[in-house]
Amino acid sequence: MLGHPCKRKREKTKTFIVNFLSCVVVLQTWEFLQNRMANEKQLKWEGKASAELNGPEAEQVWPLLEDFFGLHKWFPTLTTCLGIEGISGQPGCVRYCAGFKTPVDHKREQDQDQEKVNWTKQKLLSIDPAQLIFSYSIIDGNVGFNSYISTVQVVPKEGGCSIVWKYEVEPVEGWKMEDLDMFIGTGLQVMASRMEASLQLQVGPLEP
Repeated sequence: MLGHPCKRKREKTKTFIVNFLSCVVVLQTWEFLQNRMANEKQLKWEGKASAELNGPEAEQVWPLLEDFFGLHKWFPTLTTCLGIEGISGQPGCVRYCAGFKTPVDHKREQDQDQEKVNWTKQKLLSIDPAQLIFSYSIIDGNVGFNSYISTVQVVPKEGGCSIVWKYEVEPVEGWKMEDLDMFIGTGLQVMASRMEASLQLQVGPLEP
């Protein structure tokens, strides 16, 4: 038997309401997740620095950056850069960096009896020699950089090249966003100048 028409109508109405409420729950959950992701992204500091090198081509500069364990040769005040895991330039390798100065060090030293030695452990996440780009993250350290990820790329240009350094990190305690911009921007400018000078020396003086 098909049952009473009123009963069938009530069952259809009930099914419609259940399906409608399920759709509402799904939509609310999706909206919640979207808002959460947006809020998390807004909470992160994001920035970009760039430096130009006049003369050296991108293919000449790339090997200097590709040497993941050789950052101390170029980055200012960095006294130590040691490979502690993996092979330099291969994804998954980890370097230990120490001795670098930050824009907030003088503030901290006023509250401490002795100078603090800054250090981080940095892991190479990916690298693409064809595109002259790599990315890495800070996985440990005492500077307060949490969820820090950087992407560094050498970009060819007429008469030389440029290095573009993009970064994101959760707000750092005791820092302002401009402190991080200064730290990376100034460091990159010094790196570019040192690399340019080193490559020019390798080429030798130009003929008159």
